Amino acid sequence: MAGQLIVSISGVSDRTIDDVAAFHGQLARRGVPASFLVAPRLKGGYRLDRDPGTVSWLAQRRDAGDAIVLHGFDEAATKARRGEFATLQAHEANLRLMAADRVLEHLGLRTRLFAAPGWNVSDGAVTALPRNGFRVVAGLGGITDLVSGSSVKARVLGIGEGFLSEPWWCRTVVLAAERTARRDGIVRVAVAARHLRRPGPRQAMLDAADLALLHGCVPTVYAWRTPAALSDAA
Repeated sequence: MAGQLIVSISGVSDRTIDDVAAFHGQLARRGVPASFLVAPRLKGGYRLDRDPGTVSWLAQRRDAGDAIVLHGFDEAATKARRGEFATLQAHEANLRLMAADRVLEHLGLRTRLFAAPGWNVSDGAVTALPRNGFRVVAGLGGITDLVSGSSVKARVLGIGEGFLSEPWWCRTVVLAAERTARRDGIVRVAVAARHLRRPGPRQAMLDAADLALLHGCVPTVYAWRTPAALSDAA
């Protein structure tokens, strides 16, 4: 069975939207949708609810078939290097999830998909996610259906946001994506939006996508599917 290709972009804001839109256009010409990892608050005091232009653009993209994935609540308030949801107990994770969900609902971007900043999610957060209506969690090493409890192993290949961005690492991402595609696996490539203005990381992401498509991977997004559909995909 053919593999899959999932391209995700984090850190979308008024400061990065032009680079993100240009990159998205390159993906669209290849027939590849994008999964946007969205957080209500980012470093530097950015708040999504004060950026109607980005909110409108993201809403349009979702209507066109892209995905919105909750990516934490407040990056600025997190000092731990492992990420905002990496070590939280269930109670605190529940409070942050409720707050983030409320913001996205108000903005018309509510989602049932979650990916923790840095891709590391604590057991407490995993416990709190379904209590708040979330159905899928995308982690560092795989994707879990929180309704059925089933998981698919597939490691994230990232540039920025916890991953390196040096030229040698960009080449590593491309080569790893090709190896996964050759095995008909799930190629998950992720990039932090601020790196898209640099030719090297941007081209590495496109090269990884091109190689995955060359080996027959089907482009898709993070999504919750019925148990029957998940069984067929497996």
